[in-house]
Amino acid sequence: MTSTNGGGDDSGTKRTGTEITRSLELLWGEGERPTRGPKPGLTLDRIVTEAVRLADAEGLTAVSMRRLSTELGTGTMSLYRYVPGKSELLDLMLDRVFTPAGDAELPGGGWRAAVEAYARETLVLYREHPWLLHVNQARPVLGPGSVGGLERTLSGIKSMGLTDPELIGVIVMVEGYVTGVARTQVQEMEAVKKSGLTDKAFWEAQYPTLERIMNSGRYPLLAGLSDDAFGSEFDHFEFGLRRLLDGLDVLVAARREADAAP
Repeated sequence: MTSTNGGGDDSGTKRTGTEITRSLELLWGEGERPTRGPKPGLTLDRIVTEAVRLADAEGLTAVSMRRLSTELGTGTMSLYRYVPGKSELLDLMLDRVFTPAGDAELPGGGWRAAVEAYARETLVLYREHPWLLHVNQARPVLGPGSVGGLERTLSGIKSMGLTDPELIGVIVMVEGYVTGVARTQVQEMEAVKKSGLTDKAFWEAQYPTLERIMNSGRYPLLAGLSDDAFGSEFDHFEFGLRRLLDGLDVLVAARREADAAP
């Protein structure tokens, strides 16, 4: 899986060719492994696993080589024998979370089901790993996890009959839509956690002022909305996903009709 998401981390923007090569060697298992010195039982896999766990629990800013060494019960220099720095570590973390589950088979139902599954899985991914929203992934270093995810998605949507750039465009479009929804959901969760106010309490605090403003007559369209217009019962993700799929359906049908024309 590749991502179009941008974020606050600039690790992907100031990289040397040597650093990128080193990340690729680590990702694809082509780099040299430490032969002496590290703490017994310490592995690159264990380091990446702990880094992802720490980022999930406390955010990406909590992940440092010093903090990881404390959590793993080893010296900081031992970690550097496996991974040269945080940029390379982040590449490994991203590839880890983007790796499709071993039993994640594509659903039946053709390309539409595949796009829907990709959208839902991506939303779950960002909710489980909210730190992803703060990573600049405009120039990803591709490892087996992200490449495998992209291959899996392409195999599900190939039947759309679109050109190769258009197939990639479908993935970019779905990713962009889901990222926007995920950002809103994650920010809502973070707001509740940081403020201690539930959504209900937050809006109740604004109600007296908003009621007075709506009754002023200055905003007739807003004032005329039904009581459930902003209700939590309406699933905006599902609504948007259905419209996105319907739009793609029109494109696929038109393309097939054009291809069948004499």
